[in-house]
Amino acid sequence: MIGYVMFRKDILGRRGGGVILYIKESIQAYEIKLEKEAECEEAVWCNIVTGNSTLTVGLVYRSPNISMEENEKIHNAIKEVSKRDCIIMGDFNHGHIQWTSLQSTGREDQEFLNLVQDSFLSQHVLEATRGENVLDIVLSSQKEFVDNVKICEPLGCSDHNQIHFIIKVKGERNRKRRYRKKFHKGRYKDMREYLAKIDWNNTLKNKTATECWNILKSEIDCVVDKFVP
Repeated sequence: MIGYVMFRKDILGRRGGGVILYIKESIQAYEIKLEKEAECEEAVWCNIVTGNSTLTVGLVYRSPNISMEENEKIHNAIKEVSKRDCIIMGDFNHGHIQWTSLQSTGREDQEFLNLVQDSFLSQHVLEATRGENVLDIVLSSQKEFVDNVKICEPLGCSDHNQIHFIIKVKGERNRKRRYRKKFHKGRYKDMREYLAKIDWNNTLKNKTATECWNILKSEIDCVVDKFVP
């Protein structure tokens, strides 16, 4: 494509498959390699330079017939990349996850949902992308990195809908420095003791579901501020 730089990962010894990512020539970007245990068969990773910082962008395809070894590599890749500013997108074939309620059926779907939540990633695609299922997703380390998500008609002969969205990042010189909580250093025993002292029955008595959620979220925000540096 004229005006774009191509990054691709082909499947060796097999016809078809692989992933391809195009980034505008005007954007400074370069391909990166992850640790060996996170080297996925169908994934490509790039760093986009934004002022004095970088945004890691990944494109992943997870086959519905994936092996346990390859599935583990995808999980390892997400764990590694989620430690930095990142956007991860692709067809993950986890069709039994309800992203609006954060519920799932099936072991592999639940494991992936747990991974996303444990990595503190936001998932932005809430409408079906193939049939009635959300197979294609967009994850980000900061919720505000992704905006204006639209599900559009399939392109060409594809049976998957297109996903259009805007990536919103600025150069370090043009924005305030953001600090991320060091959750790996959190005092989780103190958190549990703090929450155990709350009389939840009386606190949530006669409250609506929305009111209960707001109370719970407020308490969680409170313990995070208290016990996570």
